[in-house]
Amino acid sequence: MDKDYSVVVFSHLRWRWVYQRPQHLLTRLARHHPVWYLEEPVGEDTDNPWLEIEDVAPNVSVVRPHLRAAYPFYIGDQVPPLIDLTTRLVAERQIEPLALWMYTPMALPVAQRLQPLAVAYDCMDELSAFRFAPPELLEREAQLLAWADVVFTGGPSLHRAKVGRHANVHCFPSSIDAAHFRRALEPGTREPADQAALPRPRLGYFGVVDERLDYGLLGAVARARPEWQIVMVGPFMKVNPDELPHAPNLHYLGQRPYEELPAYIGGWDVAIMPFALNEATRYISPTKTLEYMAAGRAIVSTPITDVQEPYGEIVHIADGNQAFIEACERALNEAPAERLRRQQRCQAVLAQTSWDDTAARMHALLDQAANSRLFHTQTPGNYSR
Repeated sequence: MDKDYSVVVFSHLRWRWVYQRPQHLLTRLARHHPVWYLEEPVGEDTDNPWLEIEDVAPNVSVVRPHLRAAYPFYIGDQVPPLIDLTTRLVAERQIEPLALWMYTPMALPVAQRLQPLAVAYDCMDELSAFRFAPPELLEREAQLLAWADVVFTGGPSLHRAKVGRHANVHCFPSSIDAAHFRRALEPGTREPADQAALPRPRLGYFGVVDERLDYGLLGAVARARPEWQIVMVGPFMKVNPDELPHAPNLHYLGQRPYEELPAYIGGWDVAIMPFALNEATRYISPTKTLEYMAAGRAIVSTPITDVQEPYGEIVHIADGNQAFIEACERALNEAPAERLRRQQRCQAVLAQTSWDDTAARMHALLDQAANSRLFHTQTPGNYSR
């Protein structure tokens, strides 16, 4: 059914924010279908809600609703104008026939007004466990699981949590653009100016700086090893930067473009994942694990299930401040033979996956659902399949 339908995406993530799973998958899906990526509302003091439309990649259009919004969610009196804006967009741009690709259950009151051929729920995180999650989220996810034709999960832990709640659940852990991150190994890659002057050794992290990180651990490492430079690359989210640990050897560089990440990691001696062990990290499957591998770095992580179970023989797993420090020391002092074994294991892992392959398999399942016409256009909560 290639090219015969558009894909309308409802997401809680801004396209221009961190480049991650949705961008990797949807730019590849756009090789076959027009993709319309609807973000959550942007608050604006206006009596005339409107849509900002930006073409961000070939066949990918990002849609940002602007309206008087107290919250960046699909709730309350914000829902009617969002329904009006979305249905008019579909009609005016002749987007039908369409399939839905859902990242946020919060968008159900709007999504249910459309007439999709099929509904896919790409559950990449347990959003209800995140800080400031709206109270409606759990109920709407239950409705979405009842409505969806196919469910994807972002890792094994999430798959175990969802597999009993839907008949057609598939585990698709986040994958890798290995060629992109192997640029970190190229001799000609120029190191960014804000990192180049830092002394060695360097421990580095890229990703969102939010409630999922263990800041007590981060501060302890910085204090215990003042000669180590700790580089944190990524935007602050749902945390107060002033309340985070600060030290002369702890450097928060802020968000950097995806294209520049290999240049940063190429200047690190060890890549770290200092995640807290809490409800927000219980189901995470960090994309950066494979990205660190492709960049050739030794990796140290706290015992996140979706890191420890599949990659425990490659990643140094450490629980507790002192154990993490000792693991970093082992990684920094890696013997040549050990490094070679690690690199061989990494290459074996990386050879088994790619974003191209993952997107193709997910696309096939979406096509299957769209072709079957099994989706019934009833409102969530009243489905009989």
